[in-house]
Amino acid sequence: MKAPFALRICTTAFLLLSATFGMAQSKETPMKLTLRAQERAGDGKFKTVEKKAEWAPRETALIIVDMWDAHWCKSAAARVVELAGPMNEMIKKARGKGVFIIHVPSSVVDFYKDTPQRKRALAAPFARTKSQLSTADRWGTKWVWPDSSREGDLPIDDSDMGCDCAVKCTIREAWTRQISTIEIAEQDAITDNGQEAFNLLAERGIKNVMIAGVHLNMCVLGRPVAIRQMVQQGKNIVLIRDMTDTMYNPEKKPFMSHFKGTELVVDHVEKYWCPTFLSSDITGGKAFAFSQNRSSGK
Repeated sequence: MKAPFALRICTTAFLLLSATFGMAQSKETPMKLTLRAQERAGDGKFKTVEKKAEWAPRETALIIVDMWDAHWCKSAAARVVELAGPMNEMIKKARGKGVFIIHVPSSVVDFYKDTPQRKRALAAPFARTKSQLSTADRWGTKWVWPDSSREGDLPIDDSDMGCDCAVKCTIREAWTRQISTIEIAEQDAITDNGQEAFNLLAERGIKNVMIAGVHLNMCVLGRPVAIRQMVQQGKNIVLIRDMTDTMYNPEKKPFMSHFKGTELVVDHVEKYWCPTFLSSDITGGKAFAFSQNRSSGK
């Protein structure tokens, strides 16, 4: 017996819609990235290697670390303000391509407790991780300490916590939320918890992770949603190297400009942890540089 005419029409329309959606998914434009890494050559020295990569946006997340509304170091806070606008434009471009955005304002996520973005992270189903997540407490979250089996010492001395102001600032917890310059869209998520982050990634079948934010020698390496832990859990992670900063005081070793110190930490990441790329690969515009760095030529 033939199905009723109306049912046949609905079924045909559904199949056409499904096929169209499938074609749209299969024709998703990949993001073309130029990944830079430092590889050890035969003589034991590192050499810079660049490779082209194409990532499917729907299999990619962008994690924004600790772009707070304030900081105890006035110089660090000023650089975050300067970085936030260009970073927001990059985030919007990535989101528009279909990349999933996770905001990580560590230790102040309760500011967002009633938002759908925070509830999204809390509601994601549990996903078993490759190995146990970090359990060490530091600065309001769990912390992944340096792994001596794979990385050397940091190339900068940040033992004084890195304030580069002429008059050193008093260390305090100055932040209350993420800086408002960075927009949090309806479809984004908010967390500073490692398990929640991996739940979100697993729920969406995300293989690739891009990371940006501050500070590279501290939180962007050590937070539970950051580089060391992502690598340990087998995620394909890359650092956006012009969308970060360090806590480094040029009065400490290796006694060079703040921005040269940051470049050394980027090199460290490329040697021991993951490749990097420039935000221009996402935006199609110019890579970001701090105005003080541009004017000094250092």
